[in-house]
Amino acid sequence: MLGCVLRKMCWKRTGARRGVCTRQPAPRVRFAPSPTGFLHLGGLRTALYNYLFAKQRGGAFILRLEDTDRARLLPGAADAIEDMLEWAGVPPDESSRRGGDYGPYVQSERLPLYSQTAAALLQTGHAYYCFCSNQRLDLLKREAQRSGHVPRYDNRCRRLQPEQVQQRLAQGVPAVVRFKLASGAEPFQDMVFGWTRHEVAAVEGDPIILKADGFPTYHLASVVDDHHMRVSHVLRGSEWLISTAKHLQLFRALGWTPPAYAHLPLLLNRDGSKLSKRQGDIFIQRFREQGVLPETLLDLVTHAGSGFDNNRIGRRLEELVCEFNISKITTHSALLDLDKLHEFNRVHLQRRIEDEEKCAVLRDELRQRVLHTHGSQISDRAVLEPLYIQRVLELRKGHVCSLRELLNHMHAYLWIRPRVTRQQLQEVSAEAENIAAAVIQLVASGGSFESTEHLNTELKLIASRLKHTKYSGMMRVLRLALSAQQELVNDEGF
Repeated sequence: MLGCVLRKMCWKRTGARRGVCTRQPAPRVRFAPSPTGFLHLGGLRTALYNYLFAKQRGGAFILRLEDTDRARLLPGAADAIEDMLEWAGVPPDESSRRGGDYGPYVQSERLPLYSQTAAALLQTGHAYYCFCSNQRLDLLKREAQRSGHVPRYDNRCRRLQPEQVQQRLAQGVPAVVRFKLASGAEPFQDMVFGWTRHEVAAVEGDPIILKADGFPTYHLASVVDDHHMRVSHVLRGSEWLISTAKHLQLFRALGWTPPAYAHLPLLLNRDGSKLSKRQGDIFIQRFREQGVLPETLLDLVTHAGSGFDNNRIGRRLEELVCEFNISKITTHSALLDLDKLHEFNRVHLQRRIEDEEKCAVLRDELRQRVLHTHGSQISDRAVLEPLYIQRVLELRKGHVCSLRELLNHMHAYLWIRPRVTRQQLQEVSAEAENIAAAVIQLVASGGSFESTEHLNTELKLIASRLKHTKYSGMMRVLRLALSAQQELVNDEGF
């Protein structure tokens, strides 16, 4: 932990002399999802790496909602994203909900700022009005595809004379604002991918930065917001690496200092296929409903990739903050193995059970779940007592991977009295009545059963007195009588 404290007190930006401790302003990072969907594993990983970077250095973690794609907005998604970040244990320091000095934190509430910036770019000649209709743009796209080329805008409106522009504006012709991409490209140093250079003007047309409805595109909005929110570092997915060249040109045109960039490799399925939002099982809300613990998800997504000196199961958030090392992030895609989810959750559930304060929360939650699932069938209210529930958790820790598992039919005997007929017991052993009588006498004698070893010794002694039933057969009788199960409990996971 000492190393973690030292890193927080003394950190250096990329390019600082190795081994030299230089005082730098606390970093400001942001997670900027679009509320067109709910938070999924890929988004959680991006948010987590931003959180780890900020907290390790005493900085601020910002949640900014990029809601400029109005046609695809999903009702309730904005609140749900922040809800899931809070549940996962990585709440923002600044957001629309929490407030802050650099709001609003929702882009649709910042439209005048984007319009002013676009106007400034028009004034300096770095941007221009484009009046091309959708029909013309579709035609350009079809012609490019027909000839085997990548579709791109031909920058036609860049060549319009000022009087032509004014005339069309006066006529009310719908217009967007495009940014003039400069030829050539200066290399920039990405904190993950190293020195990178993309000559976007050679392969793309001038991008739209302000749409006809007054809403900005991602390129303008992200640059404007990062500047005005004083974002010092941008940690985002590698799919935005090429676009960074455009963003740096925008920063330069506006005379602003850009943040440092770190593009995170993609999080993929174990087979290398892309995580899809259409996979319902990658959304955080669904994991929560299944009984997956938040620390499990944080551990799983960091274990899948890089950014740490070593990988091990069971790291808690404070350990992730301490051990995170951005220089250890590789350019290779992170492969997510969801088959390990049960193992990760089992480890973290055991740690919660062994933590007195967290276990008290688990007891209350399990009690409520038991009442909801078995309430009308419970005949002995003692099973709802804290000490009994604590004993159940202690005995099953390391065997179950969620509280839900303790409510399935294989564990029903823990809460409701099993119903087994004499005939069922005799089908296992003709000496079932003798076995039952001997065990009842053993319990009534007041013997000490504080250890399983002592209890096994007593049971083996009873089995030695039976004529036709071995110890294993006797145990099957007892298992059936006490749990109504013929076989050992099989933990089912999620």
